[in-house]
Amino acid sequence: MTPPVDWDERVAAFWEQADDADPDAAIAAMRALIADRPADDPTALYEWASVHDFLGREADAVPLYRRALDRGLAGARRSQAVIQLASSLRNVGEVDEATALLEGVPATDPLHASARAFLALALHDAGRHSDALRTALDTLAPHLPAYRRSISDYAAELG
Repeated sequence: MTPPVDWDERVAAFWEQADDADPDAAIAAMRALIADRPADDPTALYEWASVHDFLGREADAVPLYRRALDRGLAGARRSQAVIQLASSLRNVGEVDEATALLEGVPATDPLHASARAFLALALHDAGRHSDALRTALDTLAPHLPAYRRSISDYAAELG
């Protein structure tokens, strides 16, 4: 098997084999990958943040996600970074900021439903249980093979 040459392929290969049981090896492998990119490259910053997040180091990941977004991270990784940043913020107790980020993900974003799932978690953590359940049900309803209308109606009654 030929090893991947393209940077994105090498990153994908890293994530396929990533193991949180050996954090030092994961950090070293990602550090080697991002060393191939220019300083402050938003994509490299995003991947660096992601490995910290993956290893449960959310407090370290948060400023890295912010830098990646501030530096112009684009495409699918931008949506992923917003969701992952919000998830990390939620995990470090910054629920209001997490909620605001997730509420800002437009309905046209391909990851909108994923953002809504994380929003439901953030709302729950904020003690807004009815809002959390309504968000989850509203996100789920369009994908149900039956009872869509009933679930939508029940969700609307929550709040």
